[in-house]
Amino acid sequence: MGENVPKQFQLTEDLYASHSQRFLNLVIDTFILLVLFFLSLVFLIAIMELNGNKNFPNYFVKNQIAQYTFVSCISLFYYNFFEILLARTIGKLITQTMVVTINGERPGHEIILIRSICRLIPFNAISFLGITPRGWHDSISKTYVVRAKLLEERMQASQSLNNRTGES
Repeated sequence: MGENVPKQFQLTEDLYASHSQRFLNLVIDTFILLVLFFLSLVFLIAIMELNGNKNFPNYFVKNQIAQYTFVSCISLFYYNFFEILLARTIGKLITQTMVVTINGERPGHEIILIRSICRLIPFNAISFLGITPRGWHDSISKTYVVRAKLLEERMQASQSLNNRTGES
C-alpha cells in the first residue's frame, strides 16, 4: 500500500542561504537598482524634454507619489524579470543562491509577482533579523532562498535514492 508513491523532496534549513548571503544579495541588488533608477530617470527626462515638457524634473522632485511609483515600477520590473527568468537576481547569481518553493522547485510567475510586491512593504528589510534568514517577502509568498549548488546535490541524491528504491 503506497509502495509506488514517489517521495517528494522537501527543503531543510541547512539549505537556506545564510544571513550574510541574504545581506550581500540586498546590497548588490540595491546597487543595481540605484543604477537602473538613475538611468531610467535620465531616459525619462530626455523623453519629456524632447516632447517639450521642460518642467518635468521640477515636477518629479516635488511629487513624492510620482517618485514612489517610479521606484516601485523599476523595482518590480527588476525582481520579476530576473526571478521569473532565472529564479535569481544578479545578487543571487553572485552569491550562488536562488529562489525556490518548499519542494525545491522554481516558483511560478504568480508567486514571484507576490514576492516582488511584498518587497514594497515598509520595513521588509528588517524582517530578516530573526534566527532564520527569511523575510516577509519570502514567508508571504511561501518561497525560500537557498544555496543553489547544495540544493542541486541534495535533489540529485534524492532522485538517485528514489530510483534505487523504485519510487521514481
